[in-house]
Amino acid sequence: MTTAQDLFIVALEAPPERPVGQGDLSLALAGAELIDLIAAEAVTLDDDLILPGPQPALDDQLLGAAASALGRQEPYERVDDWLWRRGRDLSAAYQRVFEEDGLLSPARRGYLPFGAGHLELVDSPARQRARRRWEEDEPVLRALAVAVGIRGGPSEDAPGPDGEAVTTVLAAVNDAVLELEAVRQRRSIENAAFANVWRAP
Repeated sequence: MTTAQDLFIVALEAPPERPVGQGDLSLALAGAELIDLIAAEAVTLDDDLILPGPQPALDDQLLGAAASALGRQEPYERVDDWLWRRGRDLSAAYQRVFEEDGLLSPARRGYLPFGAGHLELVDSPARQRARRRWEEDEPVLRALAVAVGIRGGPSEDAPGPDGEAVTTVLAAVNDAVLELEAVRQRRSIENAAFANVWRAP
């Protein structure tokens, strides 16, 4: 299992008072994939540029797709550009793969967030692993969860993620989620102004 898969499971189990936006989650999943690719030594970062390395054999379908999607010619891609490009509809792709792998099943009650419909997580080793990592307050998973609003920030004495490259990716995820929220707010204001024009006497 990967950090992105663990994040997807955690997002599906988020409490109702902390619903996760599909766009926010997609950006965070793209960041989680990049962190996993760094750990697999498939990429390194030069400041915020993604430098591809040898393409390793990856057991995970979506992480393999992420590795194949890396730009391998100069000028190399910036982390923030990767998040927006790779993140497009990425949460839907994870939902589809989870269904194919039998990790989601028809729900007996309720709904999952972000368009999952009548589906729920099955009790599986993948779910147990994600829960264990969550309960252990693993720094990378925690930071990604904070970025998408699943939980509040860490305590002052909580350990942070290891490595400058991982920190760079996490900062880019936070910035991208904030940018997406700013776009939403701007559209909401514009739509409200447009509606007021039509309602004006």
